Amino acid sequence: MKGARKTGVFIAVLVSTGATVNPDYAQDAEHGKTVFKACAACHATDHANRVGPGLGGIIGRKAGTAPGFRYSDAMKKYGIVWDAKTVDAYLESPQKVVPGNRMTYAGVNNPTDRTDLVAYLATLK
Repeated sequence: MKGARKTGVFIAVLVSTGATVNPDYAQDAEHGKTVFKACAACHATDHANRVGPGLGGIIGRKAGTAPGFRYSDAMKKYGIVWDAKTVDAYLESPQKVVPGNRMTYAGVNNPTDRTDLVAYLATLK
């Protein structure tokens, strides 16, 4: 698949999952896959739990409900269904969005990296 066509497919995936498209740049799920390498120490791209829950199907899943993962009370009570907007906010500042959660990661500061990471996460089923 050519680059522009591939980007269009990923944007379609994001739109179908409730994501908004930033008109300043196209989301790049391939770049997001590279950004994810920092996450891979704790998270799997399927449904396997590690230090953190597996992220397969994260977009559209209710927070705190991955089977077999022991969540903090804060995450279990958060009660939101993850969409691109809430995942983006969480990745920017996990403790600000869900105070008391167990994820010790400080966050992804770069908005392009974060949006691309969300695009990649949206491809995980």
